[in-house]
Order: sequence, then structure tokens, then C-alpha cells
Amino acid sequence: MKCIKGADFMNNFEFSACTSILVGKNATTDGSTLIGRNEDCKAAWPKRFIVNEHQVLDKPQKFVSKDNGFTLELPKERGKYTSTPEWTDKYGVFEEDGINEYGVAISATESTYANNKVLGFDPLVSNGIGEEAIVTVVLPYVKSAIEGVNRLGEIINKYGASETNGILISDSENVWYFEIGSGHQWVAQRIPDDSYAVVANQMAIQDVDFDDSDNFKWSTDIQKFVADNSLNSNRHGFNFREIFGTQNQSDAYYSTPRVWYGQKMFNPEIEQDPESQNLPFIRKSKQLISVFDAQDFLSSHFQETVYDPIGNGTEAQKHMFRPISLAKTQESHVLQLSAKYPKEIGDIHWLLMGVGSQSTFVPFFAGITDTPKEYKYKVGHDYDHESAYWIFKLVGILIDPHYLQFNEQLKDVQNQLIQQYIANVNEAQIASLNEKQNLTELANHYSFKSANLALTAYRNLAAKFITASTDFSPLNYQQDLNL
Repeated sequence: MKCIKGADFMNNFEFSACTSILVGKNATTDGSTLIGRNEDCKAAWPKRFIVNEHQVLDKPQKFVSKDNGFTLELPKERGKYTSTPEWTDKYGVFEEDGINEYGVAISATESTYANNKVLGFDPLVSNGIGEEAIVTVVLPYVKSAIEGVNRLGEIINKYGASETNGILISDSENVWYFEIGSGHQWVAQRIPDDSYAVVANQMAIQDVDFDDSDNFKWSTDIQKFVADNSLNSNRHGFNFREIFGTQNQSDAYYSTPRVWYGQKMFNPEIEQDPESQNLPFIRKSKQLISVFDAQDFLSSHFQETVYDPIGNGTEAQKHMFRPISLAKTQESHVLQLSAKYPKEIGDIHWLLMGVGSQSTFVPFFAGITDTPKEYKYKVGHDYDHESAYWIFKLVGILIDPHYLQFNEQLKDVQNQLIQQYIANVNEAQIASLNEKQNLTELANHYSFKSANLALTAYRNLAAKFITASTDFSPLNYQQDLNL
């Protein structure tokens, strides 16, 4: 995510961005596909979680972006889908991630950066499609992952793009990563079923095989564009990352270390340099990856290395690289899609509000028709005890100055919640195989049950931390009774 929401924000927001993971169905422990991402922007920027109802309108509607004026006519019928919009739509919708009723998931977007040569020949389009609009104008209208790739590609071909981004698109069979490289040029690659990919704010796709249209898609004239403008410095092949991306010192400190750590987690047997500009896009993990492994990655901060900001390295080492989980995470999600169960229960929107390492991923089944009031709460930007975002965020704020005193209590609660989530998901999925079971009722019941467990646990945890913190004041005084 590019943390720039409208021209008014140019001087007030830092550039911050996301980290993503994509896993094919044969690389997971249960045969589901996984796409996940941290939405990173600003330390205090509340998110919501809602269900957008299925709609059939009398006539097509026109989407007009409040961010940059991008305009698109939308079909009359819109499928139901989940999404995580912000507390305000003043600067755009920013629905960011969701699963639709047809079993398609999208996470948009992973911010990337193109080089000057490419943008000189094909500049970004100021009123083209941008991050804030992608979920809204694509997800409700596609019934498979490849339809999502094709719809987004057609929009960029016709209207151009206002940003360079990576978009994650999946169904229960296929996982695609789509990269916008300039105003009108893009490629998409299907993640092999037995593989995974980790992306961190760089162009990621490498060698594009134009003879393999089953696993690659691309903008209409991308080969001609690159050839006409002499953009490919390699004698052979077409490496999208090298042609369109950047390879600078900022990448080495800001982006590649996160990819390095993800590949270290899933391929610990491979030795690599965290500052390398040549880390591969696609890897086959040493062991199968679970949904909880993906969540752990998105919640990580270089643990068990000298680069952990709260670890044992030197001060220089601890602040050398940008961590994966950081204070600017607004929400994090893993979208898990399984063909083993009905879509209403087999597809799960695991959603975490606030900082990954300090919060919890709550499982919401795609068949839900509503979300808890705390997740829909829309009042403003500042702290509010009724908002799910702030309920989870508060615990992290209380932990930060007293990490050593509170962290073990946090871990205990997080582990207890995971065990309860597993039990809830298992019960719901077994029940879903009963043909007489109302799947909507099942999805709502177990999703609300998990959410309420999390909200109650974090409210109680915050109360305990506030009470304990009263004794940590620098004005405290302990009398020596031996005097």
C-alpha cells in the first residue's frame, strides 16, 4: 500500500508499504490456497471489516474515484464480498482485501517501484486505476482467479494505471500475482501449485515465458514496448523485475531483507544474503506451509537474528532493516480458500487488526452476511473503545513500553485464541458437510463466536495491563524497610 491518500496528504504521510505471501495448493498442509498481506500505512489509521451484499440493479452504475477521478462503468449485478475499508472514504475507498461469494479472493496492493527509464517512456496515468479502487471494481464481478487477472488487465489496457503495484488474486485451485510495471504495461504469473512466493515492495516477477499463456498473462504490446525503447539489457530472455524494477541501496535495506527472512523461514537450509538483489521470486518450501505459518511470517520481525528490533543485536543491527511486522500495520490478512468444503465455510478471511505480532488473526467464514458491530464501527480517526481496530491496537500500545513485563501474558492469550479458532473452524467445517445444514447460519455463528472470543480476550488483557502499569511510574518510591 502506498500511504498517500490524495494530494492533501503528500506532506503529512510517510511512504510506507506492505509485505505479501502467496502459496499454491500443493505447498500447503491442507491443500488450500493462501494469499496474505500486511496493509502498512500509518500507526493510527483505523480500518473496518464489512460484508457488501449481493446486488442486482436496474442499470449499470458508474464508479468515480474520490482519490484521482478514475471512472469506470460497472455491471448491473454485483456479487457479495468481504472487504476492509478505512474509517473515511474522503481519499478513496481502499477496500484492500476480501473474498467474494464465487470463491475468489483479492488483496490489493503490494506497492512496487518502477525505474525512471520505463516511466519516461510510459508514465503513470494520473486518473488511471489505483490501489483504492481495485478491490471495488474487480472482486464483485469475477468468478475465478483468471477472470480477476483478465478483468484487471483489460482495465489497465484501456484506462492506464496511476500507480505501480502488485495484486494477489486466488481461488481454491490457482494463485496469481499481478504486477503493474508502468502506466499501461503489466504481467501476471501463476504461482506453481507446489511453490510459494514472498514479496516486499519490489517488482518481483522474473523470467516471463510468452509461450506459456497458461501460467503467464501480459499487456498486449509489452514485448514491442520493451524492444522499441531498448529497455532490455539482457542478451536473452525477458526478466520483468530487471526491465521494469529498481535495484538500488534502498531496496537492499528496505525490501530484500523481508524476502530473505520469509525464504529463511520456509527454506532454512538455503544460505542467502539479506541484501541480495537476486533472491528468487518462486521457491519450493522445505516443508508444507500451514495458514498459521503464513500468519507467523506476516507477524514476524526478524526473530532469532541480530536484526530483530527487540532482539539481542547491536543498536545498529536492530535498526538496519525494515521489519515485516511494524507499528504502521493497519490490518493484516490471510485469505484461505479450500475446495474440500462448501465455499461458505471452506473459504476463510483471517483478519488481524493492528500490529501483527501484538494482535490476533480471527477467522471469518466467507459465507457471513454481517460482521460484529465493533468491526463495522465508524466514528473517526482517534481512539475509541468501541472500535475493533482500537481494541486490538490498545494492547500493543500498552505492551510497547513494558515488553519484558507483558509479552509472556500476550503470548499466552494469543496461543489460547489460536486453539479456540482451530476448534471453531473444525466444528464448522465438519457441520458444513451435512446437506441439511444452513451454511449462512453456520458461517455467521462460528465467525461471531471467534470474533467475540478475541474481542473479550483483548479487552480483558488491556484492563490487566492498565492496572499493572500503574506501578511502573517513574514517580514510584520503594522504601528500604531496613532504614
